[in-house]
Amino acid sequence: MATKAPLTVAAVDLGASSGRVMAARVGPRELELTEVHRFPNRPVRAGGTLHWDVLGLYAGALDGLRAAGRAAGRVDGVGIDSWAVDYGLLDADGALLGNPVHYRDSRHETGVPAVHAAVGPAELYRVDGLQHLPFNTVFQLAAARGTAQFAAARTALLIPDLLAYWLTGAVGAEVTNASTTGLLDATTREWAWELVDRLGFDRGLFPPLRQPGERLGELRDDVLAETGLTGPVPLVAVGSHDTASAVVGVPAATDRFAYVSCGTWSLVGVELEKPVLTEAGRAAGFTNELGVDGTVRYLHNVMGLWLLQESQRTWASSGLSADLAELLAGAARVPAFRAVVDADDPRFLPPGDMPARIAAVCAETGQPEPQSPAETVRCILDSLALAYRRTVRRAVELSDRDVEIVHLVGGGARNTLLCQLTADAGGLPVLAGPVEAAALGNVLIQARGLGVLSGGLPELRALLRTTQDAQLYLPTPGSAASWDAAEARLR
Repeated sequence: MATKAPLTVAAVDLGASSGRVMAARVGPRELELTEVHRFPNRPVRAGGTLHWDVLGLYAGALDGLRAAGRAAGRVDGVGIDSWAVDYGLLDADGALLGNPVHYRDSRHETGVPAVHAAVGPAELYRVDGLQHLPFNTVFQLAAARGTAQFAAARTALLIPDLLAYWLTGAVGAEVTNASTTGLLDATTREWAWELVDRLGFDRGLFPPLRQPGERLGELRDDVLAETGLTGPVPLVAVGSHDTASAVVGVPAATDRFAYVSCGTWSLVGVELEKPVLTEAGRAAGFTNELGVDGTVRYLHNVMGLWLLQESQRTWASSGLSADLAELLAGAARVPAFRAVVDADDPRFLPPGDMPARIAAVCAETGQPEPQSPAETVRCILDSLALAYRRTVRRAVELSDRDVEIVHLVGGGARNTLLCQLTADAGGLPVLAGPVEAAALGNVLIQARGLGVLSGGLPELRALLRTTQDAQLYLPTPGSAASWDAAEARLR
């Protein structure tokens, strides 16, 4: 590690349900993270279309940068990460052409046939290596084609790149998030121009690629005035896909690990040196998203805590208690495996009455329908643990990467019941934490880009192990047979 004096940096971390700004003091032997501002991320349906309130998110980021400056006295750098695939369109003057459409909007599915008519699914996978999801950016763009907004567009910026543009005026596409578009070559790590041309997209929509650690520019004078910060303040490209940052934030001691980045989505996989572009991987729904320092995040998207979050929303809107601690305590008293569902069932993707959908699937499969919120939560957690077990084992098989431990990071690391169930289901120790893995990964890449840290991922992760808390969960002896039986019910 370098021996420079610690710096204070701000990590803007945007999730699907909330955003926050974290201030971090970071040096060769120091990594301290403090949340200075949190703000809601509420999708808005207007005219039948589900949108992100991206201007609200930008305002929240500015408020957070102001709070970071007040809390720390100065800010030496800023980095932004967020969810993937969604984008804003800019016109020839650089103005935003409407609020970005939410990935859960049904419009995107209409783009799938058009894309597959030009490039078949197998060929597409050999280029981009992405798991088929109907909201991948390539399908979103195809669905938007023909609209007046799309005709006026000159640049497409993913959410972190859009905020970076407003903060600095710099236009670019950070490569880890660009890899989720379906229009990046997973092998060359460059835009797949032949694919872009075959799909009839204008090459000019896709800005120059940026690498994690690059300085994108400095905060504009009007941004400094708005936030009260003293310039110059560089904006550093981080792993701007929040999962890319979260995997940097995994405190792994060797490369023989799997990870579960557990939030609204659960991203479950292994870290590799090169993509796996096999037909078996495509059939299994595995994706090759690019990571920091030339790595590949070989993973499968599991529906994740969305199932629980949307259930809580439904109960709260009906006047029932949706307190998470109470729900988890109740779920712990419910016998295991009363009912399990496939967490990746596409019926669970849209917003709506999640408990009713889960009950309907249970009825279809001849299982008892959950009769209380506690039983629904237990069904969700058992089902998620089964999905994690299945995905880790498939990742090992497809990638030929041995796994000795599962690192569970993100908000789900607070869920002690889910962590223990994950260890029991997979038969592997689970190290839960850090909760703020995405923000920590953001901070580490900023600090290295600014010169206060040095080394590769092993050195950055060593700092995590000495400064961050984690909880070890060991598999319960004798539990394997019951999990095997539960898995068999889903076949």
